[in-house]
Amino acid sequence: MWIKKPGPVSERIVLLGREESCVYLVKGVKGAEHTIIGGGMIHIVPEVLAQIRDLGIDEDAITRLLVLHTHFDHCGAVPALQKRFKNLKVYVSPRGKELLANPDVVAQINALSGGMITMNKMEKQAEEFGLVFDGIRVDGAVSGGDRVLWGGNEIEIIDAPGHSSCSIGAYVPQLKALFPSDGGGIPFKNTIIASGNSNYTQFQESLEKLKDFDVEYVCADHYGYITGEEAGKFIPRSIEMAKEQRARIEKVYRSTKDIDQSARALVASIYDENPDYFLSPEITYEVYRQMVRHIASAIEKNAS
Repeated sequence: MWIKKPGPVSERIVLLGREESCVYLVKGVKGAEHTIIGGGMIHIVPEVLAQIRDLGIDEDAITRLLVLHTHFDHCGAVPALQKRFKNLKVYVSPRGKELLANPDVVAQINALSGGMITMNKMEKQAEEFGLVFDGIRVDGAVSGGDRVLWGGNEIEIIDAPGHSSCSIGAYVPQLKALFPSDGGGIPFKNTIIASGNSNYTQFQESLEKLKDFDVEYVCADHYGYITGEEAGKFIPRSIEMAKEQRARIEKVYRSTKDIDQSARALVASIYDENPDYFLSPEITYEVYRQMVRHIASAIEKNAS
């Protein structure tokens, strides 16, 4: 079963945000400290705060936030939440910490986040809630193989590069819940979008690592969570979709021998089929340009 509506996922997991941008509250054992997994887009902050209020969750009990990677649509909400939740500590991967220390990266995330505010006509809310991406105070870094105990929940960290160089996933064995972020594929309509932005080969290798977890819930950062029998099939299906997409990219590139032209053709086909996709064509073009560049390099290397 695939559920997109914010609200309780299970007794201890709550989906917050919007359909296109999800974060998850993992409640502590016996009311202990709570953890947010995912950093979301900047424009979901007002809804996240309202949802927390309506669910009667004590803001002071929200003490940790785990950013699974540092793309603007996965960490944009964090600065506002840091200012709001006085006890909040933020954790990222070591590579994520390095990126967030770069002023150019912060400026780029701020520009893209500002675009989301404009697109959603939220200028007034931005002023009211202080929605500006002015950097994240990183309190700690976690790496694949780490097992942290937050609020009585053991959380296993999984290195999952390929979607981005800083991508990690998280698994909570007590809850059989996997939080793969975009490193596990993006559920969208009747398909799964394989988004191996930074290194497609690493993306496929990361999917292989994610497939062996015993899951009852796959909590995606976009378009909700998958539960029941479908949850166990999600990562294997992502693996197949990644293979199909790679073959499609290879075919287009071999026909054009041009990275930009290939990326434009692929993006055009996406928006012909899905004009309501949550990212703008400009951003999607940059994503596909990165993927085509990597796959083209692999093709040329194998040919030499």
